[in-house]
Amino acid sequence: MTVLVFGSLNMDLVVQSPRLPVPGETLLGNQFNTIPGGKGANQAVAVARQQVPTQMMGRVGADDFGQRLRHALTLDEVAVEGIQVDPNAHTGVAAIVVSDQGENHIIVVPGANSRVDKTDLSKLEVALKQADLLLLQFEIPMAAVIQAAQLAHAAGVTVIVDPAPVQAFDPSELYPYIHVLTPNQVEAAQLVGFPVDTLEQASEAIAQLHDQGAETVLIKMGEQGVLCGTPQEIFHIPAFPITVVDTVAAGDAFNGGLAAALQSGKSLTAAVTWATATAALSVSHAGAQPSLPQRSHVETFLKQQHVL
Repeated sequence: MTVLVFGSLNMDLVVQSPRLPVPGETLLGNQFNTIPGGKGANQAVAVARQQVPTQMMGRVGADDFGQRLRHALTLDEVAVEGIQVDPNAHTGVAAIVVSDQGENHIIVVPGANSRVDKTDLSKLEVALKQADLLLLQFEIPMAAVIQAAQLAHAAGVTVIVDPAPVQAFDPSELYPYIHVLTPNQVEAAQLVGFPVDTLEQASEAIAQLHDQGAETVLIKMGEQGVLCGTPQEIFHIPAFPITVVDTVAAGDAFNGGLAAALQSGKSLTAAVTWATATAALSVSHAGAQPSLPQRSHVETFLKQQHVL
């Protein structure tokens, strides 16, 4: 059985800079690269590198970036038959500035991602028959995300949602159809309407999200680790000590690692620990997809941390 990823594909246009610019300021950068990205594609690669069969579904434009994105996925043995080539839109791009401290500013221009519609959903409905788990993000239209979750729920497929970037939606149309919601601190604050800077505030946010219908909520807290809430319990997984180089794909690494671990039969606690290690390894390397670790690297890291 397969992990399906339904979402965005972008070409990341990455500038390395000594620091992030302030409004109106021009800085001289250190380096420029074009790197395959998009939250959907990143998560597909993150899962595939955990040696789990993975299929990517979404849209690219009929341009060079689209061809390069599809080719990059095949190098990681991600199935790409479900990616539509849209002749009427450009491939999505993300303009990213990364500071020497590992902080980033990102602007996404969705392009073909914004045109995902019922045609893509019809293909997804067929693919769900051979899937164990579906990963979703918010870089495609919310109507498509919601219907995808509902289709997966009807098919008995586990659904993990990364609510990034946060868009307006009716929680009653989404939360009852998903199993795991994985916001970071900023996204959690946008979802609940109050700051989520501390573990205590994160606990309050989890309670509110449960009241709105979310089943399991994992709030990614950066250096504070991950606070996990199920209907039965709340528990905390500390962050691993790591030297931060680039945080661009940290959330995607986490979700990919989480999906792979759950698909392999790990408990929720073990899966979140695995996902936290996957994210830690990703931030220690530059780039989105280039930073995503192989399964063997995660295993070695956890042994070094005396977890395995």
